[in-house]
Amino acid sequence: MKIIAVEPFLLHVPVSGDAIADGSHAIRYWGAPGVRIRTDEGRVGTGYTGTHAHLPTDRAIAQVIRDGYGPLLLGQDPREVRALWQRLHRASPIQWVGRAGLTHLALAAVDIALWDLKAQAAGEPLWRLLGGAADDHLEAYDTDGGWLDRSDRELVDETRARMDQGYRAVKIKVGSDDPARDLRRVAAVREVLPAGARLMVDANGAWDLARALEVGRQLLAYDVAWLEEPIWYDDLPGHAKLARTLTTPIALGEQLYTIDAFRDFVAADAVHYVQADAVRLAGITEWWAVADLAHAHHKPVVPHIGDMMQVHLHLAWAHPACALLEHIPWMRACFVEPATVRDGAFVRPERPGAGTALRDDALETYGVRV
Repeated sequence: MKIIAVEPFLLHVPVSGDAIADGSHAIRYWGAPGVRIRTDEGRVGTGYTGTHAHLPTDRAIAQVIRDGYGPLLLGQDPREVRALWQRLHRASPIQWVGRAGLTHLALAAVDIALWDLKAQAAGEPLWRLLGGAADDHLEAYDTDGGWLDRSDRELVDETRARMDQGYRAVKIKVGSDDPARDLRRVAAVREVLPAGARLMVDANGAWDLARALEVGRQLLAYDVAWLEEPIWYDDLPGHAKLARTLTTPIALGEQLYTIDAFRDFVAADAVHYVQADAVRLAGITEWWAVADLAHAHHKPVVPHIGDMMQVHLHLAWAHPACALLEHIPWMRACFVEPATVRDGAFVRPERPGAGTALRDDALETYGVRV
């Protein structure tokens, strides 16, 4: 099997409601710069990364895929994924201009497409190819009802709705200008959650260390399962201090782009829940190495939802460090076999591949010119 074409694409998909906001961002669309890799046997592998739908950078990612990685892939056997990952990751002209930015996101899309092809060629869903078990259980937690722009009443109503749908874990956003508002919202959600339901909070890097310490100490009263990205993403000493000082565990990882960054956070014991993201890391190949690293240090891996569950559903089903996965359904209408939650747990995917196959009308409906 040989690669005969590398075709980038770009999707901009509306978020829930008119817009969403967290402690650091407000967006109306989710961006998915991606690639279809075609083979001489007629198979098509699909991969993509995740962005805040910014056209200049999205198009730059697509250009790296087409003009940077494309020529290195033509004529290669897509099943040799790890060898190809090394070849692309070490490509000197691309490595020279960035090992954790646009080029890394482009490599993520390519790597995911290659794993999709490898699983298709094996006639297996990716989770089975990677060694997962059919009788495993993968719990879902919902984030889409907890955005910071929602009113307190909307937040409570969304929480009740998720409990009625069978969820037993939700995450809400904090990081507003008023920490009293954040704590009020946490208290309101905790009050309507049934016994045993988990509540997580996410500041999206909005706080400084002093505020994270102040608010973090008060979260103990609300039995918060984790505090996510409390301060600036790359502040390793600050996260280490929070992890030592606060009782509430620290979660992070969606803004860490390399295994080297995860190694340093894990080694410093600055993180308790590792939120590795295959579309921010350089694809499935690097994600798996990070998950193994976390597992070796007895830290649970809870993948970030950067590709809206599709690839992470297979990875979480397969890796022993994973038992919980985030749910945000913005891209459901794009996929042939979208990730589905039933009674608070993900339904096991069955189609061969990585779950990334696009519906025929996805590019027509959400596509943007590359």
